Amino acid sequence: MTRSPETSHVMSASDMDRALTRIAHEIVESHRGIEGLLLLGIPRRGTILARRLGERLARIDPGFDPEQSTGSLDITLYRDDLRAHGARTPEPTKIPGAGIDGATVVLVDDVLYSGRTVRAALDALQALGRPAVVRLAVLVDRGHRELPIRSDHVGKNLPTSREERVSVLLDEVDGVPREEEAVVIQRHAATSSPPATGSPAAGGGC
Repeated sequence: MTRSPETSHVMSASDMDRALTRIAHEIVESHRGIEGLLLLGIPRRGTILARRLGERLARIDPGFDPEQSTGSLDITLYRDDLRAHGARTPEPTKIPGAGIDGATVVLVDDVLYSGRTVRAALDALQALGRPAVVRLAVLVDRGHRELPIRSDHVGKNLPTSREERVSVLLDEVDGVPREEEAVVIQRHAATSSPPATGSPAAGGGC
C-alpha cells in the first residue's frame, strides 16, 4: 500500500489576517508600548510574517517604524540537523541599525513544532548581542515539543500527529494569490496502489 496525501485547510487568508492583527495588539499590550521593540523573522516565512506584523504595529502605534524595527535572523549555521539533512543555503540576516542590545526582540516564525528552530535562533541572537527580553510569536503552534520552549503569542494552537505536515502558504514564497493564502494540514491515507519507495514527509515546523 502507498500513502496518498489528503489536505485540509485549517486557516484561511482572512483567519491569518485576524490572527496577525490580534498578535500585534498582544505584543503592544505585553510590551506596554513600542519603545525598544524589535521584530526579527526567521526565514523564510517568518520574515514575511514579521513584516506584516510590523505593518500592523505601525497602524496601532504610528511611533513604530517597520523599516527601522523589523529584520530577519538566519539560523542556518546554528541548526542541529545539518548533518542529517545536508547543506542549506543561508538566508540574509538583517538587523536594524540600532542593534539588539537592550531591545525587546520578538522572534517571528510560521509554525512551532519541536522547538529546535527557536533554539537555533536563540544561539544566533547570542552571537549578535544581548537583548533585554526575547519573546516568540508564531502563526501556528502544532505541539510535539522536544525542548522546553513555548510561544508567547500564537495565532492558532493546532493539535497534530507527527505523521501530519503543517504548511503555511504565502504569496511571497509559494506564489498563491494573497486572498488564497492558507494554513493546511497534509495527512497520508492508505490506498491500494502499488508500494512506493521513500517515507512520508515529516511534519512541518520546527
